[in-house]
Order: sequence, then structure tokens, then C-alpha cells
Amino acid sequence: MAYRTKTYIAADWTGDKDAVDQLHKWNDSKYWSLSFTDAHDLTQARDGSLNCSIKTSLGKRLDVSKAFVLIIGKNTKTVRSGSCQYCNSYNSQTKSCVRGYSVDYRSYIEYECDKAVSDGLKIIVLYKAATIYKTNCPDAVKNTGTHTAMCYRKDGQLYWDYQAVKDAIG
Repeated sequence: MAYRTKTYIAADWTGDKDAVDQLHKWNDSKYWSLSFTDAHDLTQARDGSLNCSIKTSLGKRLDVSKAFVLIIGKNTKTVRSGSCQYCNSYNSQTKSCVRGYSVDYRSYIEYECDKAVSDGLKIIVLYKAATIYKTNCPDAVKNTGTHTAMCYRKDGQLYWDYQAVKDAIG
């Protein structure tokens, strides 16, 4: 049995990679240390893999995680990447997988959120904004865990809020 010691970071990697990079910057810094070990350092799934293979890899990373950090951006709730219907092995006529795998219409983010909740992980939802806007949050984690804005507004500009993120992650 693996011990749960890692922190799992989930996000819309196409739209919110800057927020993920900021978490890593704070974590890797001697001055801004958040002190987490990223579960994504364990195994990597290739973009050319089947969606179900990628979900299996994500599941293995979640299995060794004690905390689940979800970064919410503008498109997080509507991202569909990872759904079987977008896989080349999906037969839209029969609504089945031509390779014989079970069909899962959830996006990667929906899968990650569902598994984090069912596994009882500590849930931290970080909004890439100065306010918390739960309308962009996946339903599975909308009303659970700690919800925190990653930014603050000053003089009409957004700035990363290290202290708020640190307090949320703990």
C-alpha cells in the first residue's frame, strides 16, 4: 500500500498553466516555499496516449496524493479534453470503444475531481482571479474543501497572492 504524501495539481493546462507555474515557482523558491511534492513527478502520460490510459496514469498519481489542488480559470468547468468521445478509438455509431474499454464521457478534470472526492483527499480550490466564482467550478468540488482566490487587485491590476495560497494549502 502506497502512502499518501504527494500533492496533486489539476488545471486547464491550456488556459491556466501560468497559475500552475506560479505554484511551482513558490514551491521551488527558498523564500516563497510552499513545501509540497507534486504527484505529477511520479509518472508521465504522453499526449498521444488513449484517454483511458491517461486517466489510469492520473489515477495512480491521485492514489499517492494526500491533497488535491484544483486551479479554476475561465474554462475549467467546460473543458472537455479526456472525454472518450474525443478519442480516435471511440465509435460514435455504437457509442463504444473499438478497443473494448469502458466508455467515460468525463473530462480529465471531472475525472480528477470525482476521484479526489471519492478518495477523501484534502480539497483546495484556487481561483485564478481576485474573487471566488463557483460557477466555473466543477460540481464535484463546488461545495467541498477550501476555496481561495489566487490573486488580489491593486491599482486596477491583478497580483499573485502568495499568502492566501499558502494559507489554503497549509
